[in-house]
Amino acid sequence: MKPHTVCIDINLPRDKVVKLFDSPDDLFKWQPGLQSFEHISGTPGQPGAKSKLVSLNGKRRIELIQTITKRNLPDEFDGTYEWDGGMNTVENRFIERGPDRTKWVSTSSYDCTGFMMKLMMFVFGSKFREHNMTILRNFKAYCEEGRDVRASADS
Repeated sequence: MKPHTVCIDINLPRDKVVKLFDSPDDLFKWQPGLQSFEHISGTPGQPGAKSKLVSLNGKRRIELIQTITKRNLPDEFDGTYEWDGGMNTVENRFIERGPDRTKWVSTSSYDCTGFMMKLMMFVFGSKFREHNMTILRNFKAYCEEGRDVRASADS
């Protein structure tokens, strides 16, 4: 699947946006379905560090291994997310748009193994872009309003 980019403006200074983005404890508040985040190896938060993320998508359990590939905050943070059947490469850029405004630009590309995974990517490719945009919207709502996705999931 060819790379796609989604972006959103957040009405907060870049240093505050990056601080919230970079906090493992805050991930649960804006990533729907995230059940656990466990550091596995390397220096936490630094290039080469690996973590295991477990999410629920409906009743489906998804396990990902995150590897940080670049950390140059407050400007950029990149990583890979591997699962059984593929890998997602994500590049995140944080652009200062004024004293109280930050643009988050996220570019993702997916590489799948096996015929069925490749077919799913072809058929449902737009769903991945929509999901990525939902993540950005959730993060914006968390930054600006303190909205926690876990609260809306309980309703």
